[in-house]
Amino acid sequence: MSLSADRPDIIHHLPPDHLGRSLRADVRAGLTASPKTLPPKWFYDKLGSELFERITDLPEYYPTRAEREVLELFAAEMAVTCPAETLIELGSGSSRKTPLLLNALKEAGSLRRYVAVDVSDSALLDARNELAPAFPGLELQAVAADFETQLHLLPRAGRRMVAFLGGTIGNFEPAARARFLTDVRELLGDDGGSLLLGTDLVKSPHVLVPAYADAEGVTADFNRNVLRVLNTELGADFDVMAFEHVAVWMPQEEWIEMRLRASRPMLVRLPGVGMDVRFHEGEELRTEISAKFRLEGVVEELESAGFSVAGQWTDRQDRYAMTLAEAV
Repeated sequence: MSLSADRPDIIHHLPPDHLGRSLRADVRAGLTASPKTLPPKWFYDKLGSELFERITDLPEYYPTRAEREVLELFAAEMAVTCPAETLIELGSGSSRKTPLLLNALKEAGSLRRYVAVDVSDSALLDARNELAPAFPGLELQAVAADFETQLHLLPRAGRRMVAFLGGTIGNFEPAARARFLTDVRELLGDDGGSLLLGTDLVKSPHVLVPAYADAEGVTADFNRNVLRVLNTELGADFDVMAFEHVAVWMPQEEWIEMRLRASRPMLVRLPGVGMDVRFHEGEELRTEISAKFRLEGVVEELESAGFSVAGQWTDRQDRYAMTLAEAV
């Protein structure tokens, strides 16, 4: 563990050049695969984060509003069901919905500390600056860490609730999801902790697809932003607008795939990884999966990872679920 010299109020677990090395490894693996893929985490530079904030306000994109509704309706019940001394939020980002949960846990009388976990210093500092005035007396801890590989480094003492919100669990394929949930269970140990998991639910493709292909084209710009990131960070020469945004519902897998489709043949140079990559006209690069869940399936996956489900709640339209599970 180290405190950054530039950010003395952030606990840093990320090794030097972690993001750069991770990006290069993901690009080498993903752009030499067939079909080509990139992980969705590379959308989120400053512009990508701003675009995603715009997406959450679009009329087609319901998950953020639905999750907030669940918290507004049931956070108090969640806090009483599984009280916690420490709330650990993975991938906390801007922590926009966090105050609803913090207020509920505080009212339940148990909360002492909030730990925000993200790879972005700026997101952690913004969240801290927003929350500190609203929660005087609450210990706020900002931790720069990769929740996919560094869960074992997070606080382990006392009764903890781990929150994994935003439907981000849907970006994991099933095997990776199982490993992640097992790692969270191991983090909680034998102290009676819990996991609060946000999951988007299976519904009509007529609702799902527009949520990832809005009429205004904001999601298309967000999707293409991963190519801008590669141009900036790796010196690549992607013609960003030569790629068409595609959102497809995969009924067998029950997930949405976001892809970028080459509108013409291209040879892209990526000097930052010493690669040239050829795209054929119509070839697609998968940039995200967003799995959708069924309530009973969430229970099964959590039980397989060593949890016992203590409660499930949905918004009024049954579009989105939050599941609270105790480590057993």
